[in-house]
Amino acid sequence: MGILARHGYEFTPRAEEAEVLVVNTCSFIAPAQKESIDTILEMAEYKKFGAAKKLIVAGCLVERYRQQILEQIPEVDAVVGTGEIENILAAVEGQLRIDAGAAAALPSYLYHDLTPRILSTPHHAAYIKIAEGCDHPCTFCIIPQLRGKFRSRRFESVVREAESLAAAGVREVTLIGQDTTSYGEDLGLRDGLALLLERLAGVEGLQWVRSLYCYPNRVTQRLLDTIAAHPRVAKYMDMPLQHASRNVLARMKRGSNGDAFLQLLDRIRKTIPGVALRTSFIVGFPGETDSDFRELCGFVQAAEFDWMGVFPYSDVDNASSFALDEKVDEDTIQGRQNRLMETQQKISARKLRRFRGTRAVALVEGPSKDTPLVWEARLECMAPEIDGKLYLNDIEVAQTLLSARGADRQECLSYKTPLPGELVTVEITETHEYDLVGRVVEILDVPRAAAAHAAVTGPVQRVATGAALRILA
Repeated sequence: MGILARHGYEFTPRAEEAEVLVVNTCSFIAPAQKESIDTILEMAEYKKFGAAKKLIVAGCLVERYRQQILEQIPEVDAVVGTGEIENILAAVEGQLRIDAGAAAALPSYLYHDLTPRILSTPHHAAYIKIAEGCDHPCTFCIIPQLRGKFRSRRFESVVREAESLAAAGVREVTLIGQDTTSYGEDLGLRDGLALLLERLAGVEGLQWVRSLYCYPNRVTQRLLDTIAAHPRVAKYMDMPLQHASRNVLARMKRGSNGDAFLQLLDRIRKTIPGVALRTSFIVGFPGETDSDFRELCGFVQAAEFDWMGVFPYSDVDNASSFALDEKVDEDTIQGRQNRLMETQQKISARKLRRFRGTRAVALVEGPSKDTPLVWEARLECMAPEIDGKLYLNDIEVAQTLLSARGADRQECLSYKTPLPGELVTVEITETHEYDLVGRVVEILDVPRAAAAHAAVTGPVQRVATGAALRILA
């Protein structure tokens, strides 16, 4: 979007208004693939009845089905794969050569701090992709095929982007990549993620810096010590473990086992007091027996994660696991997903009860999309979009003002409402399975105003970007 905005294109959320439609796709699992295709077909209708003159398909689906998209959906004017982001302008302007029979090279594109960017997140929070691609051989995953080999962004490029975001009013940055703990290895950096977090902790204006997608066998003591030492580095770790059974992990080509994971979790908690831990699991992987699943359930009860996601195994035709035998039927997979989430729900409810009656610092998000009667905020232990929320049902804070009239000084009471992006002290009044409820008792600071976007001169074309799933690119 940043590339198009720099060249004078205007964005609209209304597809019927746009002259150019861009669909950003995902094909990691079958449901995402279906939703992507459905969105493409829906957008194609606007070329018949709307203002649209061009339809462009971008993202992971292009890497898998480039030829089929161009041949079977004639309304599509151009495709842009994950390694071809810089071609988006040529695609929109009709200058991109289309060859349905040409096979794209393995993606190697890597954006940098000078790449034009438009935030699709609230103005006070942003993601920074520090690496692209993956070299792990996980049998259920096709990311290496869709995103290419692992490659890190330059250290100073990431720092400059964080500094620019902070100067524009961003209070929280979340570092992402297919494996953030491998950051810098290809650049010759040892403990690259730890070094990066340490540097970003000194960026003026940032309140929280967190990272997602840590690989368990890449978590070093240096990384843990860095998270513990710096107040601006969120006391939070997201570490997808995928399973706890040695048998299933071996078939996934992940290695390790539940006992080793418990030892790692114990080390993390001892090093970082109060750390919030998030993980995710896959149930129904080929060969997962009742015994394997019971082992996973026992592990979840022992580990007591703060946040957890459970995904049903999806059989992807070009993943290595597609050829494995002993497939688990869909009903069994669904039952296991429900049972494991029920286990975690009880753990989550119990762990959140410790917040009741306490006070904590929160980042205000703004009015809730669920109901206009409350606002939303997050504590340090809550990552954006994936964890629970803090609902605020009382956001006005009383302030005493002094006024002088002649020799008399009078006190008067006024009320102030915090703005999105402000830090506040909240009192937690209720706790639920995954969410908290509280009231604002103090506004701690006022964030700096975001820098204004540069004005665009000249003719303007409207572009609608439709994403079947929210893709972090």
